[in-house]
Amino acid sequence: MDLLTVLTCFTAVAFIYFGINCFYSEFIKLEFERYGLPTFRKLTGWLQLAGAVGLLIGLYWSPILYVLAAIGLFVLMLLGFIVRLKIKDNVIKSSPSLVFAILNLFIALKVFTKYFL
Repeated sequence: MDLLTVLTCFTAVAFIYFGINCFYSEFIKLEFERYGLPTFRKLTGWLQLAGAVGLLIGLYWSPILYVLAAIGLFVLMLLGFIVRLKIKDNVIKSSPSLVFAILNLFIALKVFTKYFL
């Protein structure tokens, strides 16, 4: 198994976990209230689940879906990082969203160069 596959599977599993938590976790509900974005909690969960499924389907069957899912998760996590900065969270609280943004950008670029260049 190559590095791209490992990173993709790790990211997909993480976003399935995060996506499900957006619907059921009291902590996540409180966090979205703290962000000032409680109405976006369920949408965020659906987008995380869609991105995770897109990565897994794309990994095996559709390079274009693979790239689009990774880009979508990159944008979602970049926006999450910006929200964290806006509410003045510290580096420790802000870093997971930035790390996942960078990870998904890396996946998107690797898949794009592998299949489309």
